Amino acid sequence: MTRGLHSANVLLAQIAETPQIPLLPTTGRNIAGKIRTMRIPTFYVDAFTDRPFSGNPAAVCLLNSWLDDEGLHKVAAENNLSATAFLLPRGKDYEIRWFTARCELKLCGHATLAAGFVVFNFLRPEAEAVRFASRFHGALTVEKSGDSLAMNFPALFPQPKPEVPRELTRALSQIKLRPSEIWEVNQIYMLVLDDQRAVQNLTPDFEAFQPLHPHAVLITARGEEADFVSRYFAPGYGIAEDPATGSSHCLLTPYWSQRLGKSRLHARQLSQRGGELWCELSGDRVLLQSSAVLTMRGTLSI
Repeated sequence: MTRGLHSANVLLAQIAETPQIPLLPTTGRNIAGKIRTMRIPTFYVDAFTDRPFSGNPAAVCLLNSWLDDEGLHKVAAENNLSATAFLLPRGKDYEIRWFTARCELKLCGHATLAAGFVVFNFLRPEAEAVRFASRFHGALTVEKSGDSLAMNFPALFPQPKPEVPRELTRALSQIKLRPSEIWEVNQIYMLVLDDQRAVQNLTPDFEAFQPLHPHAVLITARGEEADFVSRYFAPGYGIAEDPATGSSHCLLTPYWSQRLGKSRLHARQLSQRGGELWCELSGDRVLLQSSAVLTMRGTLSI
């Protein structure tokens, strides 16, 4: 965790030496002086990692009023990352929404962690915790925890699927995958595989997964160096394979906690960029702890 804090501090120190960028949206005219524009402060943050260019990248955009959904989609498409978090201040709290280039997300862990990182490092450095009001899952909290950040999310308890849907059976047949267990919750199919190697070596067929939308596909197994490992695929949402997925650990944590007989778990996501989280089941909540690093700061003009 220490290296993550050092990397973040180095980047923040470099930014401090550059001309200041406003932390609130501003309006003005373009270079021709004719069209009124809005300049939105934007941050690129790699979440669930302690070093740049790994984990899951998210954009965090600061607003003073909500754009319409088409505008939010366009901004997310311009950022061209797996998710963009939009923040609107409400007193000491913030409203939060998450978008991909294709649709709005009901819950997004890595972009929430990135939003917490931005609040603590740029907006309210004196704060120990920040609360985000989401549309579909209520209040979400991010807290400082030593050199890392901790999120408090709702636990999602998956249910077994004794009868496999026809579309899923067809997709599994196309990639020749035979999971030992199939579970479902929150429009996610969770497939339990025999071991970590099966998760690592899977070559996904994104076209086969596409008809499963609005369901995403989550594969998981007992880990070798971590308690469990996973990968997450959501091509219907414009995310072929998500590098590191906070929301999926809201259901992975209850499952593996019961199976392994412990409430505190170490998790790795085995995407190309990779991700690492520490998870804890606390009643009907899941505590997710990890790091984040800043990679870019600027303004987006629309």
